[in-house]
Amino acid sequence: MANRKITVNGNPMSLVGENIKAGDKAPNFTALTKDLKPFGLKDMEGKHKLISIMTSIDTGVCELQGIRFNDEAKNLKNTVTLTITMDLPFALGRYCANKEIDSAITLSDHKDASFGKNYGFLIEELRLLNRGIVIIDKDDTVKYVEHVEENSNHPDYDKALEIIKSLDA
Repeated sequence: MANRKITVNGNPMSLVGENIKAGDKAPNFTALTKDLKPFGLKDMEGKHKLISIMTSIDTGVCELQGIRFNDEAKNLKNTVTLTITMDLPFALGRYCANKEIDSAITLSDHKDASFGKNYGFLIEELRLLNRGIVIIDKDDTVKYVEHVEENSNHPDYDKALEIIKSLDA
């Protein structure tokens, strides 16, 4: 569980938590839906999972990332698409309404940072999540993990979509 380094606007920061990688069994987590209901890995049993991790819906890159994966989710059959941030559930509700996010499930990790810790996306200095993507197959095996090195950069959408579409076929 060694700290890994990233940057946020060029400033060095540390990621803490488990350093999951492809081939690992996906750890459980609990986050909150925009309706304040607990939601975790068990709620997606038997489905492939595309998890889009964002720092905050109130940043431009995050907003575009959320919209992109929501749009892509409409074309996936056996995949649950999640967007997870540390934003409050109420802010996620507003974001979904304003941006017509209706295909991806938005989750808040603010309460316990359960996802951030269990998947290694928690930025220690900010208590925010680092941008990235995790793909988990229907048997809960991790297939892909991306942590962006500079948090203001976009993730590799094409690579993630190639992997999830190969599973979803």
